[in-house]
Amino acid sequence: MTDDTDFDLDDLERRMEGAVAALRTELASLRTGRASGSMLEPIQVEAYGQMTPINQLGTVNVPEPRMVTINVWDRAMIGKVEKAIRESGLGINPQTNGPIIMLPIPELNEERRRELSKVAGQYAEHARVAVRNVRRDGMDRLKRAKAAGMPEDDQKLWADEIQELTDRMIALIDKTLEGKQQEIMQV
Repeated sequence: MTDDTDFDLDDLERRMEGAVAALRTELASLRTGRASGSMLEPIQVEAYGQMTPINQLGTVNVPEPRMVTINVWDRAMIGKVEKAIRESGLGINPQTNGPIIMLPIPELNEERRRELSKVAGQYAEHARVAVRNVRRDGMDRLKRAKAAGMPEDDQKLWADEIQELTDRMIALIDKTLEGKQQEIMQV
């Protein structure tokens, strides 16, 4: 925003696209049959006073198609990493063997596929909320711009543009979710 009556729709679009990109990253972490180290990427662990991704606390490997291992570098973090995996909603029960946490990946049965589909839905809802928050921020900027002298017609035009952008991003999120849910439910 260069002055109070100027409005930057590109910034809002970039931020909304960031929410969609984050959703795609989270959905990529949901497994559809084969073990993958990326399934652990969205999991954060309370470590050293801040939330830290698992791959920054240990080495993640996939030694076989149905097994993921994490070699945790700091033994004090093993319990916290285990707890974060259990609470993540992935439905995996970690097994500890010294500094190595093993994650046996169960076969995807119908119930498990439904659970993963629900997790995907939760990720999509978080993305929708992020997009709506960007929309709200844009509308607040418009109100401030109107107070600073933006004509009411311009404000209405920008409000319509923001709503159209929001609707487009929500539709993209829904389409992305639908594709992932179909992939998960495929036998």
